[in-house]
Amino acid sequence: MIARLLPQPVISFLILVLWLAVVSSFTAGSLLMAAIVAVAIPLLVQGFWTERPAMRRPLLALRLFVRVIADIVMANIDVARLVLGPLDRLHPAFITVPLDLESPYVATILGSIVSLTPGTVSIDIDMQGRALFVHALNAPDEAALIAQIKSRYEAPLKEIFGC
Repeated sequence: MIARLLPQPVISFLILVLWLAVVSSFTAGSLLMAAIVAVAIPLLVQGFWTERPAMRRPLLALRLFVRVIADIVMANIDVARLVLGPLDRLHPAFITVPLDLESPYVATILGSIVSLTPGTVSIDIDMQGRALFVHALNAPDEAALIAQIKSRYEAPLKEIFGC
């Protein structure tokens, strides 16, 4: 019964917390509204979710999370240097990263990680052609950027989800 009402309990909890964080005052009415929204949204959109593979190595996921946070900080510094410096140092490029992932869910996580890192944006994920399309603000060596995405993010995701 609870699994039917809360198909994504973590998402529901996060919606509840975010709703309460955004309202100006904490009242019984705001708590009730937050609970309604937290239950309703996952129920309304559950048909759009792909099947989520089980996480097989949660400690590795924690290590990947720390790596991504560190990469975001470093990329912010690099992008600031590039943007504030001479523009002829920029080498923007559209890059196709071949994917070894089979799960659309895990490929979406990879695309999200790439987009969270300043200087790169995921444009599209083609699961039939097994490719992630990325725009990079500065990619003087496209092969090196592809290798970096595959080794720093895709390989750990494959281990974490066993795909």
